[in-house]
Amino acid sequence: MISSLSSSRSAALRRFSPVYTLAAAYVCAGALLRALLWWQFGRAADVSVATLAWVVPAGMLNDLVQSAYLLLPLSLYIALLPDRWHRSRAARAVLALGSAMTLAAMTFLCFIEYYFFQEFDARFNLVAVDYLVYPTEVIGDIRDAYPVGPVLLLAAVSGLTFCWWLRGRLLPPRLPVVRIKRRLGPALAQVVAVGLALAFFSTDSLTRSDNRVANEIAANGAMSFFRAARTSELPYTEYYATRDSRKNFEVLTSYLARTGGRLTALGHKRLNRRFAADPRGLGRLNVVVVAEESFGAEFSRLYGSEQDLTPNFDRYAQQALWFRHMYASGTRTVRGLEAIATSFPPIPSVSILRRPRNEGIATWGSVMRRQGYDASFLYGGYGYFDNMNYFFTNNGFTVLDRNDIARERFENIWGVSDEDLFDRALAYYDQRHAAGKPFFSLVMTTSNHKPFTFRDGVPGVPASGGGRAAGVRYADFALGYFLEEARKRDWFSKTLFVVVADHGARVYGKAEIPLRQYEIPMMFYAPAHLAPGMIETLTTQIDIAPTVLGLLGLEYEAPFFGTNVLACAPCEQVALFSHNHDVAAFRDGKLAVLGLGQRQHVLAYDRALDSYHAVAPDPQLLELTIAIYQTAYEQFQAHTYE
Repeated sequence: MISSLSSSRSAALRRFSPVYTLAAAYVCAGALLRALLWWQFGRAADVSVATLAWVVPAGMLNDLVQSAYLLLPLSLYIALLPDRWHRSRAARAVLALGSAMTLAAMTFLCFIEYYFFQEFDARFNLVAVDYLVYPTEVIGDIRDAYPVGPVLLLAAVSGLTFCWWLRGRLLPPRLPVVRIKRRLGPALAQVVAVGLALAFFSTDSLTRSDNRVANEIAANGAMSFFRAARTSELPYTEYYATRDSRKNFEVLTSYLARTGGRLTALGHKRLNRRFAADPRGLGRLNVVVVAEESFGAEFSRLYGSEQDLTPNFDRYAQQALWFRHMYASGTRTVRGLEAIATSFPPIPSVSILRRPRNEGIATWGSVMRRQGYDASFLYGGYGYFDNMNYFFTNNGFTVLDRNDIARERFENIWGVSDEDLFDRALAYYDQRHAAGKPFFSLVMTTSNHKPFTFRDGVPGVPASGGGRAAGVRYADFALGYFLEEARKRDWFSKTLFVVVADHGARVYGKAEIPLRQYEIPMMFYAPAHLAPGMIETLTTQIDIAPTVLGLLGLEYEAPFFGTNVLACAPCEQVALFSHNHDVAAFRDGKLAVLGLGQRQHVLAYDRALDSYHAVAPDPQLLELTIAIYQTAYEQFQAHTYE
C-alpha cells in the first residue's frame, strides 16, 4: 500500500517534469545573465566579487519566484488535461513546441535585458513600461539600433537545441496513468506558492546593498517590469512619506518666501507668487528655448570633458551666460519638458504630461500669453509620443510637429533631422515677427537618440554607425547651424536663446540618484543684451522659467516652485530630482531621498568623488522635501496648480 502510494506520487511529479525543467533552465539563464551583467557593468560600479556572495543566491531566489508565476499556466494545463489526451502524440507535440518556444523566449529575454541594462544601467523599469505604449517608435528604434534578426535566429536555434537536449525531462517517456486527485497536488502547491509570493514577496524584498547596480543585478527583470507596470501612476499619499497638509503648506510657503516674490492666493492646496516688474530687465524680448535631446554635460569641454564633441555649444556659451552647475529633473524627455514648461516638481512616478486632467495648468506659456506673446511648442517627431501634443495644445501652446514639416533632409523613426526642425522653427519665427507679435517658443530636438542615423555630408558625423558620439556631434552641428541662421534674421537682436538639455545621455553608476549624470549644460544667449559670464549657482530645469522672467523684468503671477537664480545671492537653493520610483531634494551637499513604502533617508554627497555616504537624518531637509512633493501632488490632483 505504501509502495503504491509512493509510486503514485512519483508518477505525479514525473508528469510535472517539464515545469521543473523549464524553471531550472530559467534560473540557470538568470545566473548566467547576472554573471555577464556583473562582468560588463557591475565591476565599473564597484560591485565586488564578495558582493556576489549575496547577489547570486538572492538573484536565484528572485528567478525561482518569478518562474513560479510564469509557469503556473503550464502547471494548470498539465494538471487539468485529461490523462488520455496528455499521453497522446498530439499533446506531446504541443508540449514540445511550447517548451521550445519558452526556451527561445528565455534566450531572447536575456538579450533584451542585457541591451536594456547597457542603456539604462538597470533592470526593466518605468522607462520600459512607458516605451511599450508607443510600439511604432520603439520597435523601429530597436530594429535600427540592435541586431534584431541575428538575435531572433539565435534565440530560435537555442530554443530548439535546448529542447532536444532536455527532451528526456520535457517529454518523459512511458508516463503512467495519474488520477486527477494526484495531479492537482503539485499544481495547487504552486498556486499557494504564488499566492504567498504575491502577499509577501516583491522584487526589492532581497535588496540589501547601498550600491544601486548590485541591487539591480540581483533583481529579476520580468518581476521588475511587472512591478513598474503596477506602480506607473502612484497616488503619492499612499506610498510615500507624508505629513499634515497644512503643516506642509507652512513649511513650503516659508521656503518660497525666502526665494523671492510676494505670496498670494494663499489657501489649502493653492499658492501663487507675484513678481513686480523690474525696470532694469531686458524687456519684452522674444524667447526661444531649445531643449536638446540627451545633451549631457559630460560631452562639453566647458564642463570638464576631455573630448571635443560640442564645439558650437562651447563657443556660443562663452559669448553668453552659461550655468556651471545645472541639473536635469529626471531621466526622460517628459520630465525635462515638464520642468521647463511648468516649473513643477517631478512628483513620483509619471510626468504630469502623461497624467489625466493635465489641462489648463500653470505653464510658462500661459504667463507669456498674458504678456502678449505667441506661445508655441515645436517638435521634430510625431507629438502623440509621450502625450506631448495633447499636453501643450491643452495648455495654450500652438503645436507644430512632424506633420507640419513638408520637406526634410533626413528622417528616421524618431522624426526629422534637427536641421529640418530648425528650418521649420526659423520660418515660423519669421511669420511671428512679420505679424508684429513677440514669440515664446519651446523647441524639442530628436536627432541625438538611438539609432543615431543622419544624412550624408555632415562634417565629422558618419551617416550611420557612429553611435552616441556621432549623435552629440550632429546635435551640436545642427545647433550651430540654427544660431548662425538666426543671426541673419531681423528678430535676432530682439531674442533671448536658452539652450539646455532635456536630460543627460544615460544614468549609470552605483548611486541611487547619480548626480553627475544629471548634470546638463545650459546657456542664455543674447549678445546684444547679455555680457558673457559664468553662473555658479545651483540650478535645475524648474528654475529656468522664473530666471528668464526675472531677467526680462516682466511682472507676473504664477505658482512656480522654481527660483530666479540670477537674483539669488545668496538664497536657499534646492534641486529636485526623480529617478524611477524615488524622488529627492538636494541642498548644501545633502540629498534627502523619498521612496516607496514611506522610505526616507539622507545622504551626504562628495562632488569630487561623485559618491555618497550615510549621515544622520536631517529633519529640516526631510520636512521640506516631503512638503514640496506632497503639496505638488495634492495641487495637481485638486487642479489648483493654475
